Amino acid sequence: MAGFNITIAGDSAINLEFAKTISPQTSGMIRVAAQTLTDDPIPGVTELVPTFCSLMVTYDPCVIGYDELCQRVQGKLRNLTAAEAGVKRIVVIPVCYGGEFGPDMPTVMHHAGMSEQEVISLHCAHDYLIDMLGFLPGFAYLGGLDPRLHTPRLSVPRTEIPAGSVGIGGAQTGIYPLASPGGWQIIGRSPVRPYDPERAQPILYRAGEYLRFQPITQKQYDAIEAQIAAGGYECDVVVEEA
Repeated sequence: MAGFNITIAGDSAINLEFAKTISPQTSGMIRVAAQTLTDDPIPGVTELVPTFCSLMVTYDPCVIGYDELCQRVQGKLRNLTAAEAGVKRIVVIPVCYGGEFGPDMPTVMHHAGMSEQEVISLHCAHDYLIDMLGFLPGFAYLGGLDPRLHTPRLSVPRTEIPAGSVGIGGAQTGIYPLASPGGWQIIGRSPVRPYDPERAQPILYRAGEYLRFQPITQKQYDAIEAQIAAGGYECDVVVEEA
């Protein structure tokens, strides 16, 4: 029996629940399950939606019924194991921290009891696993924020946060792919747009990959922004042994 429970999610979807808590191991199981069902599709399945601890499988009830779908999913994933050590793909995101781009940096500094440079160094010291995408196209929920940087969300969310803003919300950090409302503490901004529907690959990364934040100056920010406008900039991608 595969290591997940199946629950009903409406009249045309099921959830494969792998765990109750977020972990790299759970994320790995979900990625392998999604890839398995993508490579060997079940007729009638219309979409796979990975989340923190589960994989939603949506289907057309006119093509396949609930009982048959559950049996086939269990059969295909019977011997499922988490991804073995291999390579990890790291997308490098340049960020200009503090100042006008990081209005909440003082709040994070005060909460952490650190200087601005200490906050920046700690925030950039870790490669963050993308557990899932959601909320907005290209909004990556990242695991692994150092507990010393955990900072409560704003008591009153902003009505609009600029695209590219990098923030901290509780135990998570992330980058806003589009201008949107939000309640995270904003500590910097990237000239890079994680989501652009005009690109060949609209979203720069996928769940299971990693983000690495790289500090840049205002001058570097402006230069990258100009390159992006001219269509001549691509994020660095690092491939390492896992």
